[in-house]
Amino acid sequence: MNTLATPSPSALVHPALHPDERAARLQLAACYRVFAMLGWTEMIYNHITVRLPDSVTGGEKQFLINPFGLHYSEVTASNLVKIDLEGRVLDGSTHAVNPAGFTVHAAIHDGLPDAHCVMHVHTTAGVAVACLQGGLQQTNFYTAQLHGMVAYHEFEGITIHADEGPRLLKSIGERKAVILRNHGLLAWGEMLPQTFAILWTLQRACEIQLATLSMGAPIPVSEAIAERCTRDALQFNPAHGAGRDVFDALVRQVDRIDDSYKL
Repeated sequence: MNTLATPSPSALVHPALHPDERAARLQLAACYRVFAMLGWTEMIYNHITVRLPDSVTGGEKQFLINPFGLHYSEVTASNLVKIDLEGRVLDGSTHAVNPAGFTVHAAIHDGLPDAHCVMHVHTTAGVAVACLQGGLQQTNFYTAQLHGMVAYHEFEGITIHADEGPRLLKSIGERKAVILRNHGLLAWGEMLPQTFAILWTLQRACEIQLATLSMGAPIPVSEAIAERCTRDALQFNPAHGAGRDVFDALVRQVDRIDDSYKL
């Protein structure tokens, strides 16, 4: 009688993970569940991507992305897909990757050396501000922490054309908070928690602006005050944890609800 257990599909796809890849998969899968908990989902669309470290790739540019067709609440460490800059699957996964999603991410990962993580959302508040003629206004506590950090990129339609990449990079420059006109919000950073902190602040700024404009004319924040607020805000700074404490607190909340992302 054969008593050997049949390997799980995930074990067949990922027979022997490097510890650094395993850590990256766990953190990214947890982040997808955090987004789901916060309501930052768009059916099966949008993406959070992470560039794997050289210790895993030997210097090649390789990335983890969500499987196309799954809701964020279904993403796990093992079903994340490893791809290259062209979106080719590298780990034997049978899951598809959405090319419209990775076009933008590939351009940023490839063109910005510090872009370890890229996040993109279509939240109602984010898209609303992206569609507003004046964009994000310097009128609240959260916008005041993003002084000089927000870039804008003009709408060019569905992001499936690689030739948009250079124009996107030119629009972004070195600014880590990005408003894609008529489209949504994007953030990138040197580490996943930092990227999350930037996107959360940008999203919160949009929510407050949306609420404020529904009531009347907002009170502007001066350039001097906004500049000082951004300088005093430490949540994006790697020397001060770069949002790790906030992100970890949200992961603990996810763990209490459903920790199946660890599979």
